[in-house]
Amino acid sequence: MAFMTLTLFPIRLLLVLIAMLLAWPFTFFATLGSSEREPEPSPASWRKVVDVLLKAIMRTMWFAGGFHWVVVKGQQAPPSEAAILTLAPHSSYFDAIAVTMTMSSIVMKAESRNIPIWGTLIKYIRPVFVSRSDQDSRRKTVEEIRRRAQSNGKWPQIMIFPEGTCTNRTCLITFKPGAFIPGVPVQPVVLRYPNKLDTITWTWQGPGALKILWLTLCQFHNRVEIEFLPVYSPSDEEKKDPALYASNVRRVMAEALGVSVTDYTYDDCQLALAEGQLRLPADTCLLEFARLVRGLGLKPETLEKDLDKYSNRAQTQGGRRVGLPEFAEYLGVPVSDTLQDLFSLFDESGDGTADPREYVVALSVVCRPARTLDTIQLAFRMYGSQDGCVDEGALSSILKTALGVAELTVTDLFRAIDEEETGRITFADFRRFAEAFPDFAEDYLYPDQTRPESCPQTPPAPAPNGFCADFSPENSGIGRKPFRKKLD
Repeated sequence: MAFMTLTLFPIRLLLVLIAMLLAWPFTFFATLGSSEREPEPSPASWRKVVDVLLKAIMRTMWFAGGFHWVVVKGQQAPPSEAAILTLAPHSSYFDAIAVTMTMSSIVMKAESRNIPIWGTLIKYIRPVFVSRSDQDSRRKTVEEIRRRAQSNGKWPQIMIFPEGTCTNRTCLITFKPGAFIPGVPVQPVVLRYPNKLDTITWTWQGPGALKILWLTLCQFHNRVEIEFLPVYSPSDEEKKDPALYASNVRRVMAEALGVSVTDYTYDDCQLALAEGQLRLPADTCLLEFARLVRGLGLKPETLEKDLDKYSNRAQTQGGRRVGLPEFAEYLGVPVSDTLQDLFSLFDESGDGTADPREYVVALSVVCRPARTLDTIQLAFRMYGSQDGCVDEGALSSILKTALGVAELTVTDLFRAIDEEETGRITFADFRRFAEAFPDFAEDYLYPDQTRPESCPQTPPAPAPNGFCADFSPENSGIGRKPFRKKLD
């Protein structure tokens, strides 16, 4: 590495910069005017020439960066057959190799258009820009994708990374539905980097962008494979259900890659690593809870506004446990296997009943993971008596649910908060204590555990549902038999 850094790295970096500067004038003059205007049915001759020149320049740039041979398998379908290309796994900015080879449009942040040189190169391929400052941006993006996809090949193909984030290529995470909402045929495209040393992967943990660039340019040769799979035409059922369409396409791509799939998303990583005072332990059940909520067609990001409604209904029931049919009515969804699996997480005694208050507490954590005190205040309102006080048992239920764990001892914490030894505390007492001792969870709830900086090397022992423990301490322990249907 030291030798390559002093010799090969500066040469390659210089050549890459020269290639980008050489491409800039062509893209600058080609993008003069509005890039949003409808393209001509037959591209002008000059644009075809620019396409060829840019592909040659970009291929030279990748060659200079060590990607000497790009293995292409299969054949890219024309836009009239597949207006959308779905590419996975998305693991690095080097995935742009596929974009420059196909000159497909992409979906990217609107801020990228203002980056010097790079922004001009990006605008040439007519991307669909997403604005984070526009609250209606997601709807507009989907409408634009649908408009282009249904233009009968008039627009360039759109290459979409349906995972929505970078992963380490060991599995395919949940596909976002944006590419599948138009209900048109898509062509799956899979990427492989069969290198001995992985310097490509750029995820939310690990080496940063500059280090990845340095490590990759210091490799004598970098291998990449792009495989175009057969065009996938959706059935009538898939056209009506974008989530089903996305799941089936993901399965096809996973089989081609020889990897597994997981129904978790980047949002789950954000939940697990949220910087709230109740940081989730490694064996939390809330990741499974969030996945099941999404499986019911409910989106945690849009349910936050309904938390007060759910909590008021749960509060009026005064802790009365409900069966599965009433639980389904409470959520406003039909009874299904997914609902049964969600319900079983709260069925502490196995008698077919659950406390709706636990669902509200868990949902509050998923919707706003960094706002610990807001969740606790909501829980105190549901569990508290008329004077707003809760006892040790109620605090135990609240914190077990908020952390998504089976066993939790809160005696020391409760005694520390209950300075007057009345056996009852208010939310004001809890808030004062939390503000005075921000690390109370690590000190009082699980002092023997250390929060991992990355994914644990050894997974926790299997729980009844194969992923997470129940909320109830009665159902934990070695050698227990699962008495309820759970997801594996």
